[in-house]
Amino acid sequence: MSIDRRAELGEFLRSRRARLNPADVGLPDHGGRRRVPGLRREELALLAGVSVDHYVRLEQGRSLQFSEEVLDAVARALQLDPTEREHLYRLARTPSAQVYQGTGKREPQEVRPGLRRLLDSTIDVPAYVVGLGTDVLAWNQLAAALLTDFGTLAPHERNLAWLVCHDEGFRALFADPLAKMQDIAAYVRFDVGRHPGDQALGALIAELCRNAEFARVWAEHDVRDKTHGSYTYRNPVVGEIRLDYETFRAPDDPDQALIMQTVPEGSPAEAALRLLAAANARTLGSWMTMS
Repeated sequence: MSIDRRAELGEFLRSRRARLNPADVGLPDHGGRRRVPGLRREELALLAGVSVDHYVRLEQGRSLQFSEEVLDAVARALQLDPTEREHLYRLARTPSAQVYQGTGKREPQEVRPGLRRLLDSTIDVPAYVVGLGTDVLAWNQLAAALLTDFGTLAPHERNLAWLVCHDEGFRALFADPLAKMQDIAAYVRFDVGRHPGDQALGALIAELCRNAEFARVWAEHDVRDKTHGSYTYRNPVVGEIRLDYETFRAPDDPDQALIMQTVPEGSPAEAALRLLAAANARTLGSWMTMS
């Protein structure tokens, strides 16, 4: 099952129109009840400086032959951020103009030995590698202690989107589980724009949308790349802990991202992380003794 790129394009544009009001963009609001939230198509076309028919053809996906100038004008009118603009371009251009279109079939994602060694040598902070569609491909011991023991999960469950939809224990780790779900949905949609023909990705989204809460979040059409930020965790060993994260993508394989948690030196979070590492080391030592 692959993504319908034309449908995805139309839904994305409609969702971006819906978040803008005439007053937000300097247009007069003549009152009256609007049938849909946000800007009308005619208003968006006026802002972008294109004909209404031209914009309607774009939103309806009737053509994927739009010029760079038209897409730039629409992106400006919709006030898209850089990631959203890139997403629009990938959905609205012909396959030959895209960086990667996909074959619909995907080879298994493999983590390079050097990257695995880097993970193994990172013992002070949680770190893991995420692949296409938020598959968790590799992790260190502290990431397992903080999040979940990925090694005990079935392969299809080693996926952040799957976990946030189906694993109540995983959701409970986050002080704001809805915000985590929204972030993950936005990251998956970023992958959709880059790989609209990927059948495994399409099947994953279909499964995730059986969860009513995820389906509502998915319908918001937010799109973000995973770069940096922070989450507050509620870990059963050390309690509440706020960790920052930084993301590093392999230049030769942008589908894989190394995510490393960080804490300010001397902070309570650093002390909590050390406590978690010590508790994890004791647990591993006990397990090895019993083995």
